[in-house]
Amino acid sequence: MLFPVPTVYIFYYTVFDWTIMEFEQYVCLSVFVLEFLSSVEAFSRPNIVFILADDLGFNDVGFHGSLQIPTPNIDALASSGIILNQYYGTPLCTPSRSAIMTGKHPIHTGMQHDVIYAAESWGLPLNIKLLPEYLKELGYQNFAVGKWHLGQFNKRYLPVSRGFIHHYGYWTGHKDYFSHNAEEFGMWGLDLHDGLEDDWSEFGNYTTRLFTRKAEEIIENHSPEEGPLFLYLAHLAVHSANPHSPLQAPRETVKRFEYIEDKNRRIFAAMVYELDLSIGRVVKKLSQKNLLKDTIIVFSSDNGGPAAGFNQNAASNWPLKGVKNTPWEGGVRMAGLVWANNLEQPGRVYTNLMDMVDWLPTLYGAAGANCSSLKGIDGVNHWPTLTGKSDKPPRTKTVHNIDEGFGYGAVRKGPWKLVQGTTYNGDWDKWFGPSGRDNFTIDWKHYKKLIADSDTAKSLARIGARFGHFDKIVSQANVKCSNPPDISNCKPKVKPCLFNIERDPCEYEDVADKHPKKYTELLKLLEDYKHTQVPPRNKPQNPLADPKYFGYVWTYWADYLKI
Repeated sequence: MLFPVPTVYIFYYTVFDWTIMEFEQYVCLSVFVLEFLSSVEAFSRPNIVFILADDLGFNDVGFHGSLQIPTPNIDALASSGIILNQYYGTPLCTPSRSAIMTGKHPIHTGMQHDVIYAAESWGLPLNIKLLPEYLKELGYQNFAVGKWHLGQFNKRYLPVSRGFIHHYGYWTGHKDYFSHNAEEFGMWGLDLHDGLEDDWSEFGNYTTRLFTRKAEEIIENHSPEEGPLFLYLAHLAVHSANPHSPLQAPRETVKRFEYIEDKNRRIFAAMVYELDLSIGRVVKKLSQKNLLKDTIIVFSSDNGGPAAGFNQNAASNWPLKGVKNTPWEGGVRMAGLVWANNLEQPGRVYTNLMDMVDWLPTLYGAAGANCSSLKGIDGVNHWPTLTGKSDKPPRTKTVHNIDEGFGYGAVRKGPWKLVQGTTYNGDWDKWFGPSGRDNFTIDWKHYKKLIADSDTAKSLARIGARFGHFDKIVSQANVKCSNPPDISNCKPKVKPCLFNIERDPCEYEDVADKHPKKYTELLKLLEDYKHTQVPPRNKPQNPLADPKYFGYVWTYWADYLKI
């Protein structure tokens, strides 16, 4: 092909003594380079909003089949996004949050045992690079709102030292929803901070609404010209508050649920309702700022729900076995979804095995980065599968956790799960309701109208988002089991138990004797993981950390004590 540029050709011929063929090759190469640079410039990294609920049960969302507590905003995201139906993590909040932030199993960071208590001098290791630090290198503007719980005894462990521009929220594991005081082992003090400053000004303001307002302010003030937004919104809801008043919600919200007879479940329902409203407000603000169409939204619980009074709470994992801080499905299998405008077949159920450690590489890949550059992590990238660019399951096995302090370990490979040991002497190795599928006042037709009228659905409709059929989605995401057995044949403290989770998601029958080869295979997998674990980092409590020595505020006390 000859280019009609004789004047330019004569110039290059004269100056560089090029032939016509050489000039054509130069022009073709130039066009290729310009097109490449144009495509690179055209790629816009998506905003990322990660909403983490605390202690929400598997059965506390509508898309898993329970209509007892309406969650129309969450369900609107599920109808237009992808439900993660084989989604797992560890059964406690500090370990699970460490998995999100590091892409590593807690057994590989020393975060596997129990949680961090405010008077203990330890946290997520400083030599490990965190998700916001990776995103910062890609130009993201990183903000955190809500719970941290990954170390606060020293300023170097706080969010503003770990990749976030700013953090508004609390540093410990729980607090009062209205006074913002946190009580641990007889010590109490304010735990609400604006960056490194203590915030006494929000007394009486309900935490879920407060954190929502702060998230809205961040979105409102975000300038896309400064880079894409990463907002980590880690709610207190629906975790228990302090022991003297564990379940808290505004009175007017509690009144909406008078049809729920159990008082604790009624208040819990109001807490979930406020959480759902929060999600609607965040999505609406993204829409108002014209950011929604370019945003990835993740919604997830941090672990299974504390049901039937566990931790003085009233969540439901029905029909799954167990509760928070147990190795059973009710402790490690979580409610989760992802929404984006470019997902393959939105409004569907994703059945590939996924672990919380996968968020780091998945979001890193979704941001357009090369995941092969991520070294030493346990997570895998699901984004190609979620967006239809690959049909290969990214993950086939995982370790739910190994906590030798509590005395259990659990692994999964394909449909098979092995549980060795348990917690609380087996007292919570049962099935707890409510099922939420009877004695409610909302039918499916009315519920779908609630979804359509939600802030989330309206905001998604404005950008032309596609929705799946909610009835079909719920049918696929709903876990169905027969009635629990009166006596289980699984005795995990005597001998490890083997389950086929695809056939027996409620862990009714130990099939180790029926499948000895699989039993041996998974027992070896557990032992292999044990050989890779590092010692837990837990430290004893220091009585000098008591907030009474610091103006009744939970603070980075070790800095003041110079230890």
